[in-house]
Amino acid sequence: MYKMSAQAAIFIVYLLFSTRVFAQDQNSLQGFGIEANILSGKIIRQTSRFEAPIPAFSNAIDVNFLWQTYGKKDWEQRRNFPVVGVGITCTDYGLNRVFGNCVGIYPNIQIPLMRAKNLEWTFRLGDGLGYVTKKYQTTAPVDTLNDAIGSHLDDFAIFMTDLRYQYSDHWRFQLGANFTHISNADYHQPNQGVNMAGIHIGAQYFPVTANPKKIIRELPKLSNRWLFEFRYGMSFKEARAPKIGDPIAPSYHGTIFASKRWLSKNKFFAGADYAFHKDVYDFLINYGVDYGHEKAHSWDGAFLVGNEFLEGRIGFVTQLGVYYHQTFLKFDAVYEKIGVNYYVIQKEHGALKEVFLSALLLTHEIVAEYAEFGIGAGF
Repeated sequence: MYKMSAQAAIFIVYLLFSTRVFAQDQNSLQGFGIEANILSGKIIRQTSRFEAPIPAFSNAIDVNFLWQTYGKKDWEQRRNFPVVGVGITCTDYGLNRVFGNCVGIYPNIQIPLMRAKNLEWTFRLGDGLGYVTKKYQTTAPVDTLNDAIGSHLDDFAIFMTDLRYQYSDHWRFQLGANFTHISNADYHQPNQGVNMAGIHIGAQYFPVTANPKKIIRELPKLSNRWLFEFRYGMSFKEARAPKIGDPIAPSYHGTIFASKRWLSKNKFFAGADYAFHKDVYDFLINYGVDYGHEKAHSWDGAFLVGNEFLEGRIGFVTQLGVYYHQTFLKFDAVYEKIGVNYYVIQKEHGALKEVFLSALLLTHEIVAEYAEFGIGAGF
């Protein structure tokens, strides 16, 4: 049975109650709260290549600084007043000599799925950075059992669903299920990643009110417009080519697609992409594979569809691609991309309507392959 340390318990209690000190300004703290959860679960072996020993149980403490939106921005009303926040999760995987511990910090959004009187069902997703204390290492301190993580700094993603009871205007209590993932997107080998699934129990405390008065107004209906868009990006992976200089090699990505806005808060899109992978090229050169045709076997491309959930200047991207060409190092026939766009320019009129920065994670099933960062535009 998981035993939370006295220090951690004191820390959570302090966070939940100390916010009263800052509750003097009633207007500015409307909807602000602190959430604390205790998580318990188990590491999932997502691939046969994952050979590290799996502990019986893994446990974590999650603290989330949250804000109940109430309609100050148009998108808050369009999205049925979601909760936004910044979370910190401390994970003990249960086998310290192999996996160590992980501390993750991440922005997140909590979306209501169903509401009825004092009960609600919600879904929360977040993504940020995680630091793990143990990684695969052949030098002292040696850790060759950990074939899941090859770097201390990793991507940290968390998904939670809760059934929540509102006890009062200040307190809410919940139980639910969760899934966390860490990996470095193949920036350093090995990179099987660590996936943990489990259950949790927790509470939310709002020093002023959990139910700020909602601002309801007639919103302008945005047209279901079509846009032609493109995106250029880069990613970096560790090349399996020890004789070729720097082992960190770039990949270059280009995407063209058409998008259609719908319900004033989503964008459906479809198109095609292309990527040239320098790490694959270096691998083929290093080992003399298919001499003279290295470049032809170092790129891939896919037809894609997806949806973007718009939250003001931020868009959450989900994308599915089916390869029409793969590199020599073939993967599954289908990939998934998830990530976020930040819109520098958003206009309803004119030739150039959108300019955005993007951060996307490509996976095959639940195994992350690389993180792509780019810039795009819509016309």
